[in-house]
Amino acid sequence: MIIIAFFGGTGSGKTTIVNQIVTKFDPKFVQLISQDAYYKDNSEISFEARCLLNYDHPQAIDFDLLYKHLKLLKEGFDIQRPVYDFKTHNRTGETVLIRPKKILILEGILIMNDAKLRRLFDFKVFIDANSEIRMERRINRDILQRGRTLKQVMDRYLNTLKPMHQKFIEPMKIHADLIIENHSNDATNLDEIQSIIRTTIYEK
Repeated sequence: MIIIAFFGGTGSGKTTIVNQIVTKFDPKFVQLISQDAYYKDNSEISFEARCLLNYDHPQAIDFDLLYKHLKLLKEGFDIQRPVYDFKTHNRTGETVLIRPKKILILEGILIMNDAKLRRLFDFKVFIDANSEIRMERRINRDILQRGRTLKQVMDRYLNTLKPMHQKFIEPMKIHADLIIENHSNDATNLDEIQSIIRTTIYEK
């Protein structure tokens, strides 16, 4: 199994691009996991306290569990992936069975910030998008999908997301094997990464 890592800032279009790529291939070959499932379990603190946590800092991610799960998949074992609820800022207690396939695509904003995890990746793709388009996409997503108000989204983007991007995400661009420019809402050319995946799937 090879692992292809997709990373980039919030609102860069990672999820949309990855979903577009996955639909191009037979699901028996390609598995998708999102970093979002691996936010730490914070059941020991109140909802109010969870709302104050910085979820765009590497410390918010359970890298130990993510690393363990990727290692198990690479070794041919099944895993039980956690399920995370953004409305409660916590894991639900449920899990999803994930079986190893020829290609695993991992996507997330902070997946490059753990060196041990990074060494598991066979190919790394950075999705690059300017700050304005990322903010626009984040506003649309959080209001429609996560029940946030416009003020909540704007305050969080300017006070947390933007500085965290500059500190923890943009510097990781140096590790990318491929950079995909995604500065507009027009269709993105994904031929190169699709060719890489296709070659991997069908190689002898």
